[in-house]
Formats: sequence, structure tokens, C-alpha cells
Amino acid sequence: MKNQKICIVDDEPKILRFISANLKSIGYEVSTVSSGEELFEKFDLISPDLILLDIMMPGQDGFYVLEKLRKFSNVPVIMLTARSNAKDKVQGLNVGADDYLTKPFSLDELFARVNAVLRRTQASFADPQSAATPIIRTGVLAIDLGSKRCWIKDEEFKLTQTEYSVMEILALNLDKVVQHEILLSEVWGPQYRDDIEYLRVGIARIRRKIKEHLQNKEEYIVTYPGLGYMLRSVPQE
Repeated sequence: MKNQKICIVDDEPKILRFISANLKSIGYEVSTVSSGEELFEKFDLISPDLILLDIMMPGQDGFYVLEKLRKFSNVPVIMLTARSNAKDKVQGLNVGADDYLTKPFSLDELFARVNAVLRRTQASFADPQSAATPIIRTGVLAIDLGSKRCWIKDEEFKLTQTEYSVMEILALNLDKVVQHEILLSEVWGPQYRDDIEYLRVGIARIRRKIKEHLQNKEEYIVTYPGLGYMLRSVPQE
């Protein structure tokens, strides 16, 4: 975890100083910016491994910033907010957040969320194991377990690290139903095993990205209500 770079985006100087000092104390490199505009201006220079993004900011709020960010980057994002209602949580996940943390939060909880997201990031950007690493295919969809990338025909479709982790587990269990609890525990962590909203939104985003590249309406991911999800075999075209 050492030397990974975290960028905190918040308009409250005290929050920036508090989070920054504590993340630095456990070995992270930390940059701070006070607005979405400043984040975009300095993004290439900062080159963060993770962004902690406040929702309630003047000007461009966190939702707008994340939606704009997702047009060119899949960097993991944990949204920070003083609002705990479910609507905000779902909206954040829908625009591509990897996790959601409500203020006030304990340092132990912050560290746990940061570590969990960065572990998923490391796994998603792992070097290919070998030339023999399998590519799992179903219909026109291919999941390359070596490069951690997904393709439809000859066109790559981009997934966030969290979305890819979900897809990989489904692909490794092709034609088998994977229970909600297993997906949540494996991707987000054991403490999320009952937080079905994370998974529901993640699956919806994956489906939407797949369908954007398809001319037909073939459904690759099947929902088993109250149980889980399955990536099914589709005949090759």
C-alpha cells in the first residue's frame, strides 16, 4: 500500500488537513484540492491512484465532478458526504463511485475503505500471468483474465476496477449462479455482504456498457431474484 497516491477533493480546509495528515501517517502520498475545477487542472500532474471526493461543494458538486471524470478516467473514487440518505448513495454509485462514506466517519473506517478499494485496483492492474492466461468467451463477449480487459468483438469496453472485479467472478463461474453475498464479499469486502445496493447498481452499469456495444438485445447477465447473478453462455456469432 505504500507510496500509493491519494487525492482528496473537499472545500473544507479542516477536513483536507485532517484526512491528509492521517493518510500520510500510514504511508500514503496525499494531494489535496478544494474543487472539481482544481482537480481537473492538476489531474495529470497528481496522477492519483484513488480519489476521495466530497459531494457537497460549491460550483461543481461531487456528482458532476465524478460524471465528468468517468468520461476519461477509471481511477477509483470514494465519495464523502454529510448526507446519509439512500438516494444520494445510489446516485453516486450510478455515476461510477467505487464506495461511499458518510461524515462523520472514524479513521478505522476510512482506512478500511481506502485499503479495500486499493486492493481491488491492484488486482485489476496486475501484470498478465502468462501468454496462456485464459480468455473466457460467451457470444461476442470476451473477458481476458491476463490483461484484465473486456471486449465485444474487436472493441474494448471500459469497466471500472470494481466493475471488472464483478465481471471476472461471473466469468470464472460461467453458467453458474453466484450468490449476492459471495459477490459482495469478494469484491467489496465481508462487511458489505448485505449491502445489495452496491451490487445492483454495479450490475446495471455493466449491463448498460455491454448493451452500448451490441446491435441486438442479447442478455448476458441473468438475474436470479433473491439469490444472485449468472453470466450465461451465448452461442458464438
